[in-house]
Parts: sequence; C-alpha cells; structure tokens
Amino acid sequence: QVQLVESGGGLVQAGGSLRLSCAASGRTFSTFSNYAMGWFRQTTGSEHEFVAAISRSSGSTTNYADSVKGRFTISRDNDKNMVYLQMNSLNPEDTAVYYCTARYSVHSAAYSRATDYTYWGQGSQVTVSS
Repeated sequence: QVQLVESGGGLVQAGGSLRLSCAASGRTFSTFSNYAMGWFRQTTGSEHEFVAAISRSSGSTTNYADSVKGRFTISRDNDKNMVYLQMNSLNPEDTAVYYCTARYSVHSAAYSRATDYTYWGQGSQVTVSS
C-alpha cells in the first residue's frame, strides 16, 4: 500500500503563488522512482480534473492541462519521495481540492486520466480569492 500526503494548500489572492507538496510512503512501497505521479483537482459536484503529471524515474516527460500550462510546474525529488506542484498566477478558477496520485509504471509516460492512477491522497484545499 502507498500513502500519499499533500501539504501546502491554503488561501491566496488572485495573482499569487502556492507550492503543493506530496510525500509518498508505505510498507509495501517499492522504489519511488518506479511510480508515475500526477495532480488532479476537484470542486464540489464535479469530477476529478487532470492538472499535471510526471513520468517515472527522472521525470523526463510531463503533461499539463491546457488551463494551467505556463502557470503550473510539476517536479519530483526521488531522494525524498516527494512530488511538487508549483502554482503561479493563480486565479479564482483554480480554487479546488488538489489530489496527489501515483501509479507503478514501467513506461516513461505522464498519465492524464484519473483511472490511470492506483493511489490517491486525501487532498489539499486551495482557495484563490479575487
């Protein structure tokens, strides 16, 4: 089993920045670098929306939703078992609960479908005020 714990959410004014962090751990957790990672977000009554993804190992492949391209950056630190989402130029439409996701992968792919992922964190609230 893999546990994912998000942190770094909060309240920010429009135009501001936040950095979300996700710590991965688990008793049966294999090498973190073997996992492709992603970020999704969800608002009340809506489905999970893809935000960003990064491939296994060095994270050479990344993928972003059109709505966040140029503003958000996903990265990973395999030594610390961490994945990050740097969010800049935030606007009220970015308000949501943000979830960290993981899946064991043998391919260097950055997956964008919620069904691609096996493990999900509990979520971190991000609120952007206008």
